[in-house]
Amino acid sequence: MKTLLPLVAVALLAGAPAAVAQSDDSNTDAVGPMVTDNKVDTQTFVATVPNANEFEIQSSKLAEEKSASADVKAFAGQMIKDHAKVAEDFKAAMSQGQTTASIKPAGPALQPKEQQMLDELKGASGKEFDAKYIKMQTDAHRQAVALFSTYANSGDDPTMKEFAKKTLPVLKTHEKHVKELAVAHQ
Repeated sequence: MKTLLPLVAVALLAGAPAAVAQSDDSNTDAVGPMVTDNKVDTQTFVATVPNANEFEIQSSKLAEEKSASADVKAFAGQMIKDHAKVAEDFKAAMSQGQTTASIKPAGPALQPKEQQMLDELKGASGKEFDAKYIKMQTDAHRQAVALFSTYANSGDDPTMKEFAKKTLPVLKTHEKHVKELAVAHQ
């Protein structure tokens, strides 16, 4: 019985990414579409990345201004730096991709959902701001990891797959750090 419990735990955890990826997109604090059926097409990937990336940058610039917490400000500064690099890498991958030549990614403007979340952050202050920012970053990075993991495994453009594989460790690090931030600010 002692060996059965760890095996069951491993089996449950192994299915967790697929379960997260297949959950519905009813969370109004989430950024971007959820991945379904463990597959994401290039059109969806290319349309989602710039918008989600821009939300990360804009919300983090706001956090640098509005947060009174040194650790939240430090996290926000890292987000701005890393996501500016992701934006550069994405543009380079777009110019080299095989199937992306005919796809026009969304511009840097936010989609209505992300703009609404940014407006929520603008209206918050103090601990409420930090809590909202951390929650939004947690949701955004959970979804980004699911999106990039799925595309890295099943995408049909080799250049964009390589971009997803290269970016994924950065997103996983962000996800880990924001979870630590959430615990520290409970």
